[in-house]
Amino acid sequence: MKYMLLIYDDEKAFHGMADEEKQKIYAEYGQLQQSMQAAGQFVSGSELQPVSTATLIRVRGGKPLVTDGPFAETREQLGGYFIVDAPDLDAAIALAARIPSARSGTVEVRPLQSGGM
Repeated sequence: MKYMLLIYDDEKAFHGMADEEKQKIYAEYGQLQQSMQAAGQFVSGSELQPVSTATLIRVRGGKPLVTDGPFAETREQLGGYFIVDAPDLDAAIALAARIPSARSGTVEVRPLQSGGM
């Protein structure tokens, strides 16, 4: 079954880190991705641009309303994701726990609907 691992963290805190610390975290992400690829678990994933680049779309009364993001000020922002193939929720949770940002932020595990949209 496929799961989306949504990675939330404090964007400002991350950007305030020393470059050496950021590179260490990026290296951990790279190692995790390689490990998941070797195990046939990695489907896709990406880091997102900063939340300040977000654009929000709402349709009200049949008309699109476009505003700059984020939707709400929060301590943690969606910063990236992995889509993984895991046999069950427990296995997906185990993968989520290996994500470096889980140590300082939150990783949301959501099963994908089968069959697409």
